[in-house]
Amino acid sequence: DYNIDEKLRVATLSENGIQKMEKALKVDNIYAKGGFRVIHHIEQALKAKALFKRDVDYVVKDNEVLIVDEFTGRLMPGRRYSEGLHQAIEAKERVKIQRESKTLASITFQNYFRLFQKLSGMTGTAKTEEEEFYKIYGLKTVVIPTNQPILRQDLQDFIYKSRQTKYKAIADKVAELYYKGQPILVGTSSVEQSEVLSQVLKLKGVKHEVLNAKNHAREAEIVAAAGQKSAVTIATNMAGRGTDIKLGEGVMEVGGLYIIGTQRNESRRVDNQLRGRSGRQGDVGTSQFYLSLEDDLMRIFGGDRVQRAMTALNVPDDMPIQSRFISSAIEKSQTRVEGRNFDMRKHVVEYDDVINYHREIVYKKRRQVLASDSIKANVLDYLQELSNNLVFQHKQGKTYDYREIFESINAIHEPGSDSLQLEQLQNISDERELREFIFDFFVARFNTLVSNLNQAKLNDALRFLYLNTIDTFWMEHIDDMGYLRQNVSLHAYGQKDPLVEYKQQAYLRFKDLLVKIRFGFVSSIFKALLEK
Repeated sequence: DYNIDEKLRVATLSENGIQKMEKALKVDNIYAKGGFRVIHHIEQALKAKALFKRDVDYVVKDNEVLIVDEFTGRLMPGRRYSEGLHQAIEAKERVKIQRESKTLASITFQNYFRLFQKLSGMTGTAKTEEEEFYKIYGLKTVVIPTNQPILRQDLQDFIYKSRQTKYKAIADKVAELYYKGQPILVGTSSVEQSEVLSQVLKLKGVKHEVLNAKNHAREAEIVAAAGQKSAVTIATNMAGRGTDIKLGEGVMEVGGLYIIGTQRNESRRVDNQLRGRSGRQGDVGTSQFYLSLEDDLMRIFGGDRVQRAMTALNVPDDMPIQSRFISSAIEKSQTRVEGRNFDMRKHVVEYDDVINYHREIVYKKRRQVLASDSIKANVLDYLQELSNNLVFQHKQGKTYDYREIFESINAIHEPGSDSLQLEQLQNISDERELREFIFDFFVARFNTLVSNLNQAKLNDALRFLYLNTIDTFWMEHIDDMGYLRQNVSLHAYGQKDPLVEYKQQAYLRFKDLLVKIRFGFVSSIFKALLEK
């Protein structure tokens, strides 16, 4: 009923699935006008079911779905997946479904960093990403030599046919090192993996600590003891980056800290961060990765070639192979994934550059109002723009749709004893004269309503109304642009460039946004003043 693409992390309905949904919803065409929102929610539900895994992408704690950062392994309380995905996961896990949060403002990291006049950074693993730093930010990467020579041995990967035999081999190696007195840090990519490996080690009688997103409160205590003799620590990426593990007495003599990686990550940078926990400041140490053909990276991005090689060599299930050819193939898979992820981030920037232009204009208008001593001048400008727009929108050749103009004016300004008459508009045929008449009517009515009000309080009230109006419509615009971004890719089937189509549609929607802000602001002014 549906197709999933693990590489792109998308799920879509098949023809059979579309027919079933149309039957369930009792519609002839699920893609008919307005139906794209229904499709969006269906596909989010499919992603939650098929692509997002408990104790890998998220954990359930205290009846709440909490996201796990894929790079740090830490929980991200307060963060939620957007566009209905988090609610879909909550429904899947049968926990309380919380309301979708409204996005007040958004900006990509790339456009946020571009706001700074000077930009620089320092990290131990920038080299693998130097192309992205240069192409996105114009920053060159400079490698600084280490303070002490690196004595750590980085051994070739062990590759097994199945995940089960891999875990058994890891447990055997950990037990061997444990009884030798050498400390071991086992790096896993998910909470689920860390808990499975913990169970295997318990059966071996190996004492160990588990550090993952579920027990992060003991992080400092666990890390402090991780470098002592015979210490065994199973950790997600939490302890795989930026953690300085101090070696205990006598550890150097037994070989230093031994790092075991349970699978290759999509990014070489994360693998390098794990390796870098050992052999710091000239200490001795060892690192080795244990892989299987069932690992996500191998399965999705290159396991077929390795599988054929192992079959050709007639390798038993419990025997690993070490091969420079296979290790090179794995690194090429990682490079392809990194390249794909870079292209996706670059693509995001290209689309965000469009809404970034909208953002700059809207924020400039907000700043002007916040800094203005008199909002009354802004009101008069808006009344002029609104008057011009009403005439332009309802122009029909050389005449006008006077009734539509009349009803639009009444929608902004509720009719009263001094209200406008339709005949007054119908007696005017000149466009400029009609615009001026409508503007003069608005200004006269506005001045009458504010004549007896305290000017300072009026200014504060107008500022509040303007900010409330612009923020309300800006939030709607962000949501609208999000839906547009999700569905514009369909234009590719019509041999059209989705980015070009997105820019054209975005331009029209932004023009509409500015009209809505003017109309909404002026309407709220008259409504508030009439109530007062």
